[in-house]
Amino acid sequence: MRIATSQYQSLMNQSLQNNQERITHLTQQLASNKRILVPSDDPVDSVRLARLAREEATVQQYRDNIASIKIRMNKTEGTLQNMTDEMIQGRDLLVWALDGSNAPEDLNAMVTSLESLRDSLLYNANSIDQEGNYNFSGTLTKTAPIAYDPAADLGKRYTYVGNTNSQNVVVGNGITQPANQNLNGIEHLLNHLDVAIAGLKAPGASANDPVLRATLSATLNGFDDALSLTSSKVAALGGAQNIMKTLDANHANISLSNKIAITDIGTLDVGEAATSLNAYSTALQATYKAYSRIGTLSLFSVL
Repeated sequence: MRIATSQYQSLMNQSLQNNQERITHLTQQLASNKRILVPSDDPVDSVRLARLAREEATVQQYRDNIASIKIRMNKTEGTLQNMTDEMIQGRDLLVWALDGSNAPEDLNAMVTSLESLRDSLLYNANSIDQEGNYNFSGTLTKTAPIAYDPAADLGKRYTYVGNTNSQNVVVGNGITQPANQNLNGIEHLLNHLDVAIAGLKAPGASANDPVLRATLSATLNGFDDALSLTSSKVAALGGAQNIMKTLDANHANISLSNKIAITDIGTLDVGEAATSLNAYSTALQATYKAYSRIGTLSLFSVL
């Protein structure tokens, strides 16, 4: 059977091109250590890898959110604990002030400590984070939560101007965690302290005076309410941080599983690829040699 020269050249060129494409593809696989470079390499496993990659990205976002919220919760808890410790000391001072045996000078001497406590509580309540956002304003993070109006009547100068809304952050599939806090109610203690300080400053102040005694008793109740507010938030933050720790560990296990699956599916079998590369290289060389050899032949060579 006679084969036309054009047909022969077309077949040889196609063979050379196919071998060269396979060598190029295998070289890229070896360079990247990936079995699937394009979806057509393995359509089914390509879909599986895409799903695993999406899941891994989602899990990583959950973990990033948890890491960020844990830092914020830890700082918030520390601030609230400091406020709680200060209020316990202030409460003890009020209990002492209610002792009717104190001289006016003793009551006057308590003013400095109570003023420092009031100012410290206000400072902590209006504290800001590293980004300049207020920690205890609810979602009004650019508004100082406790406003002070010196022109207002004594006992009404401090007001809470934040809100109690929650900024929920997604930390898992269908799981959210509030990232913000509020101190709605702490203003009542500040107003009580203002009235108590004014009463203790008065010359001849006496805890046996019914008016001052009622003021100090109201302030003591204010301490109890504020302590209940802050201590409950500290407890809630501690519990939430434990939950975040457990949830992050679960996400880490899922992430590890995803990465193992991605490696198993997508990593190249280097030995098999090297063998195939060597086979195609040999075939390519043989095709070149056959092409060059047959190209020198003609019908006159056998006559």
